Amino acid sequence: MTQHRRRLTAWLLAGVVLAVVLTLYQADRTGVSEHAAAPGTTEAATPSTTAPAPSSAPASPTPSGSPSPAASPSASEPPPTTPACTSPGTCGFPDASTTGPRIELERHDTGNMSVKQDGTVIKGWDIRGSLDIYADDVTIIDSRITSTNWWGVNLRPGFSGLKVLHTTITAVPGKGPDNGGVNYAVSNMGGSSIEVGWCDISVFGNALSMGQGDLHDNYVHDIVAFRNQGGEWQHTDAVISGGGNKGRLTVRRNTLLNSTAVDRGATAAVGLFADTGTVSSVVVDGNWLAGGAYALYGGGPGATGIQVTNNVFSTQYHPASGAYGAATAWNAGGAGNVWKGNRMSDGRPVEPPPAS
Repeated sequence: MTQHRRRLTAWLLAGVVLAVVLTLYQADRTGVSEHAAAPGTTEAATPSTTAPAPSSAPASPTPSGSPSPAASPSASEPPPTTPACTSPGTCGFPDASTTGPRIELERHDTGNMSVKQDGTVIKGWDIRGSLDIYADDVTIIDSRITSTNWWGVNLRPGFSGLKVLHTTITAVPGKGPDNGGVNYAVSNMGGSSIEVGWCDISVFGNALSMGQGDLHDNYVHDIVAFRNQGGEWQHTDAVISGGGNKGRLTVRRNTLLNSTAVDRGATAAVGLFADTGTVSSVVVDGNWLAGGAYALYGGGPGATGIQVTNNVFSTQYHPASGAYGAATAWNAGGAGNVWKGNRMSDGRPVEPPPAS
């Protein structure tokens, strides 16, 4: 019996010793593991403590071998291009559906009518004739003018505040005084700005003629070529300015088309010329331009403050927009001259022309 107890005690002691040894061994293993996970070792940290990789480090490939979403485009990848525009109306520019009168009209056979009362408002008239403005703050709105005179609407010197809005202005080819031609849809001979907006203008050789004004959201189209009284083809322009202006001319969000052939007088969609003085303070922004010898004449030597931005030069008449190119007569070194964001209707950027 005593011998049996001694054996049991020995086994119990052996078990205790074995348990102590196993406990010490496990503690030693735990210490090694904790040391391996300590900061500063070669083991990867958990996601919450990972420092961002330097920006110069290349992106790691995805399992498929393609760059990860953070990778930059390869050098061979072409830059994004602006979608092509097929026509003014489909690309958000003015056309026949967004210009002209919005109400029914009443016919008025006025002939060449002179307006001499300040603040006169002409609305809803279908005019057979023209309007000669000798008054301040005259408004012509939601009307139609069919002229056989030199002009459709003419603001005389010394008067101001003219507005021509939501009006169709056209003429009868072959009936004008200039050897059967007509010259100006709207002419500003006054010394201040005028506003012409949302108008549908056709036929006139120099449709919008002024050194200062706010021309916006108009549709100028179907200019008709004709010879002047000297037997020469009349130069044609959708917008024309002769320079020497004291105020600003803004040409914004218009469709300006000059489909006239070059050998029959076509000059420009926008013609800024130093005919009567230096051209200055002109904004040509966000227009659809097409036709002419060049679609845009930029003012020539000495021109300053000319901003030509975000225009679409259409190829609808010529591959280069104008017969000879998109633009010319650009004074690249002129103070305040800006050329930016201009493109062809097929999406190609239009660079500024060489300095004239």
